[in-house]
Amino acid sequence: MKITILGCGTSTGVPVIGCKCSVCRSSNPKDKRTRTSVLVIINNTNILIDTSTDLRQQCLTNNIHRIDAVLFTHHHADHIHGIDELRSFNMIQKGKIPCYGNDTTIKRIQEMFNYIFSTEEKESWTPDIEVFKVSSQFEVFGINIQPVDVMHGKLNIFGYRIGGFGYITDCSYVPDESKKLLKELDLLILGALRQKPHPTHFSIEQAMELAKELKPKRTVLTHLSHNIGFEETNSSFPEGVELAYDGIEIEV
Repeated sequence: MKITILGCGTSTGVPVIGCKCSVCRSSNPKDKRTRTSVLVIINNTNILIDTSTDLRQQCLTNNIHRIDAVLFTHHHADHIHGIDELRSFNMIQKGKIPCYGNDTTIKRIQEMFNYIFSTEEKESWTPDIEVFKVSSQFEVFGINIQPVDVMHGKLNIFGYRIGGFGYITDCSYVPDESKKLLKELDLLILGALRQKPHPTHFSIEQAMELAKELKPKRTVLTHLSHNIGFEETNSSFPEGVELAYDGIEIEV
């Protein structure tokens, strides 16, 4: 299984429009962060987690020509507003793309992008997708997918486990039952917004505490704000923990 972090930035991306902080002005490419999403390639199947706002550019940058399925963590703008880009893959693949999420996520996607699901004659080219509400383990092209319930502030969202890979972003609390689903991981990609506490996201310290409890072989922190400079922060971590950067590829 190969994991590509397409984007590791928070909702604004980095640099932030109009910001003159040292990270936003950094020349280090690892301080340039598009909105958060990952591509999982397993058994010759390309599974995208979230259609980020920057999906088009991410696919061009990473030479992605196929999306077989999409897993949605939740319905916030930075995680779904690239959904229209799926139509380009429909043209290539000549078929529907199945998309999965919890009940709230799928309902909100259907509301926010009602033009995709309208039965009326369409005036323009729209994505051809099929949505599925899931609440427990399911299969995608023979691949077992385990949704993991986590809290994003007061919102119940999904993380996912695929084999030895766990993905948790936009998280402020992981229930004990969900922690059981995240044991014995080879790789955990985990959201860590900034150094200071935040009401709906883990701070770096909180993410590190969870990683210490779960004990994955490797932890990569994602969904990073412009308060985090790559070199300074990454060099401070213990072995087995690191910051994500756009385009990093990890074999699991």
